[in-house]
Amino acid sequence: MSAPRKLVIVESPAKARTIAGYLGAGFEVEASVGHIRDLPQPSEMPADMKKGPYGKFAVDVDNGFDPYYVVDADKKKKVAELKRLLKDSDELYLATDEDREGEAIAWHLLQELKPKVPVKRMVFHEITREAIHRALENTRDLDTRLVDAQETRRILDRLYGYEVSPVLWRKVRQGLSAGRVQSVATRLVVERERERMAFCAADYWDVSGEFAATVGPDAGDAFRARLTSLDGRRVASGRDFDDRGALRSADAVHLDEAAAGALVAALDGADVTVRSLETKPYTRRPAAPFTTSTLQQEASRKLRFGSRQTMRTAQTLYENGYITYMRTDSPVLSAQAIEAARRQAAELYGPEYVPDAPRVYTAKNKGAQEAHEAIRPAGDAFRTPAEVSREISGDQFRLYELIWKRTVASQMADSRGSTASVRLAALAPGLGAGGAAQEAVFSASGTVITFRGFMAAYEEGRDVDRYTDGTEDANTKDKDDTQTRLPQLAEGDAVDSRGLESDGHHTSPPPRYTEASLIKALEERGIGRPSTYAATISVIQDRGYVTSRGQALVPSWLAFAVTRLLEEHFDWLVDYDFTAEMENDLDAIAAGEKERVAWLTRFYFGDGTGRTEGEGLRHLVDDLGEIDAREINSIPIGEGITLRVGRYGPYLEGPPETADGEPRRASVPQELAPDELTVEKALELFETQVDGDLVLGDDPSTGTTIVARSGRFGPYVTELLPEPELDPGLSAAAKKKALAAAPKPRTASLLKSMQLQTITLEDALRLLSLPRVVGIDPESGEPITAQNGRYGPYLKKGTDSRTLASEEAMFDVTLEEALAIYAQPKRGRGATTTPPLRELGTDPTSERPIVVKEGRFGAYVTDGVTNRTLPRDVTPESITPEQAVELLAEKRAQAPTKKKPPARKPAAKKPAAKKPAAAKK
Repeated sequence: MSAPRKLVIVESPAKARTIAGYLGAGFEVEASVGHIRDLPQPSEMPADMKKGPYGKFAVDVDNGFDPYYVVDADKKKKVAELKRLLKDSDELYLATDEDREGEAIAWHLLQELKPKVPVKRMVFHEITREAIHRALENTRDLDTRLVDAQETRRILDRLYGYEVSPVLWRKVRQGLSAGRVQSVATRLVVERERERMAFCAADYWDVSGEFAATVGPDAGDAFRARLTSLDGRRVASGRDFDDRGALRSADAVHLDEAAAGALVAALDGADVTVRSLETKPYTRRPAAPFTTSTLQQEASRKLRFGSRQTMRTAQTLYENGYITYMRTDSPVLSAQAIEAARRQAAELYGPEYVPDAPRVYTAKNKGAQEAHEAIRPAGDAFRTPAEVSREISGDQFRLYELIWKRTVASQMADSRGSTASVRLAALAPGLGAGGAAQEAVFSASGTVITFRGFMAAYEEGRDVDRYTDGTEDANTKDKDDTQTRLPQLAEGDAVDSRGLESDGHHTSPPPRYTEASLIKALEERGIGRPSTYAATISVIQDRGYVTSRGQALVPSWLAFAVTRLLEEHFDWLVDYDFTAEMENDLDAIAAGEKERVAWLTRFYFGDGTGRTEGEGLRHLVDDLGEIDAREINSIPIGEGITLRVGRYGPYLEGPPETADGEPRRASVPQELAPDELTVEKALELFETQVDGDLVLGDDPSTGTTIVARSGRFGPYVTELLPEPELDPGLSAAAKKKALAAAPKPRTASLLKSMQLQTITLEDALRLLSLPRVVGIDPESGEPITAQNGRYGPYLKKGTDSRTLASEEAMFDVTLEEALAIYAQPKRGRGATTTPPLRELGTDPTSERPIVVKEGRFGAYVTDGVTNRTLPRDVTPESITPEQAVELLAEKRAQAPTKKKPPARKPAAKKPAAKKPAAAKK
């Protein structure tokens, strides 16, 4: 009799390998590689299904929102393999993640595999030997409430996207999308840019100086102080002005350049004394352990990681057993983790750095139930960064170190010290009414840390207030923990003024969102879930709604048009409170407090009251004719100038200038941010462009005007040829033939290194000189030309083409170099052999060398047999050997996509799988 076999199914191959090492013989651990089933695209459904109630959404909205699931085309081979393994197994363990998504994956596996052996749900928050064996001993049933919540979210997103996105296609542009969270995130970024566009800067001046103690043990010690009040009235600083440039309070004194200069002159040589001195204790508590959102924010500030890069790196650390589960709303630590952190803090920093009682943290969000513990180092005893540095490096090591520091610091003692504040007074003669003296008060403060406490291990990064320095990238800075100390002073002491100076400032507009601050804003409003933020930000960037400028997120004009349409015609779908309430409702469904069909019915069909606020999504899209597409895609700039979001990009229309009343038009450079498009800038664009063209000058050899344009396939240069003179008596066919025979203008795309707004006439003439004849092949007598094509620069000889190494090579490659390239064997699309970008060791599965290469669609990793394009958040420089092995393993696990349509299903067969009663608690 054979030994019993137990099949354990997880999501990823890396997770499977790690867990298999802990379970040993008797267990078969296999990965599903994520979801195996989903709602299909309606176009991919069988013909008989397209005509039925499932045809529009793959969801029957009239019969309990019944979903129609199909196995993904690239997962059919995987499902067949799992079924084969299940036949030889005595038990099935579903070990997917313990959040809604993981529970749904387990349910789909159960529905598709239809096991006839006992099924157990196995959950854990970390992948360590102890945690895996504890999970084996404490299995549970499938939680259908979590499945309901995830299924509701999936159906909700399908209804939202499939009803609203087509409106965007008709009224704005084809290929756009709308989504429950992505549209709200886009609106946040657009609203911030609107604030910046409406912002009016205010100028103000302040006075500061250096002062020194004259008596006591610190005599001669200098410190700086700033003017804070004048004759009992507070001196205005940046935060005293609103975004329209007006002073918020009439009680504040607004100093201009003349007033500040006069004050400095009046105080020259004045006596300065200590008006008051205050000292109070300083205490600062450590930050809570990481949740998903705080990890993304802090990794952005300290490591400059994007949210997607953070989550991918954390996923790898989790799957390889270094940290606990990385999708969680909870900052709570288990008793074992608290003990491990306290013990490690005492060992590394001393027992005085650990408080008498453990610190307990609670979730601010009442619906925090995606997982039940914070992100921390895995295990009952933490491994220090030094201990893991022999096993991981690069991004993984940096993120692990950040998580370790935050976790240990969260159980350490408060930082303590004292803060001193001093006010200095002096009389400025002749500045008051009737020449009276005015009292000027200067203030300074300093903090001295006497016990660093948790700061010995870690200090949280902070978002710098825009009034501090107004920098664009402010929220990536950490607070400087350099101590500022004031000299020992007493009330009435005279201090020495060592020089005053006035300084002008202007208020700064609200800072743009970064990934970190956008995540923070979404979480504070209760919109979405931290586990989805990385995907949301990726979507709005991929759709062209938002681009990055350094760390800042800049909305496109396309985002302005989309947001305006949604605000004016789907207002409650992008309402912040309503979106947050939807998230709360999903939590209630997961908790069994609400029923999914009733909730979806109200969302889609409305509440039946007939009131506007009771309308459902279905009714909102009924009257598309009322939406004026031209108006939606128009943004007034000022003085009659309007920006329009066109099919091929944004352009400006100005007041009529010609006799026929046609408005002037000019394209808008892609790199110009919306808040930078002022009336003055628009007029400048009109002056430099003719009918949307950027005039570069005349070709000295032909006399034709050379212009640069932004076209459908990117920027290009061309020449303006005169219209051919045709005999008015020609027939339409003859005119068409004559126009076809007329000379065509030379045209050339810009190189990757060129920009539309900076290209010169010389650059354009070089481009228009292509294709360039390099020389004649002495053997065949055929000319060899260098030219630019769809796939980059190349050489051409007859029908034989070869890739050039760079765009510049088109202009300087010699005949000898060209012949040498043709002497090499041809590979692929004419590409010559190039060395790999990086070598990453040997793949443990194929036992072949892994290298990173540059391909037609970007960099990719390969072992010579399996190729995998690098994800957007991974570069050839940052990818680690472990990531490369994981990417190749995932690629091998996927079957090739089949092109043939799915088999027809009998109409009588019930299409949607239902949850079996046995799966419910």
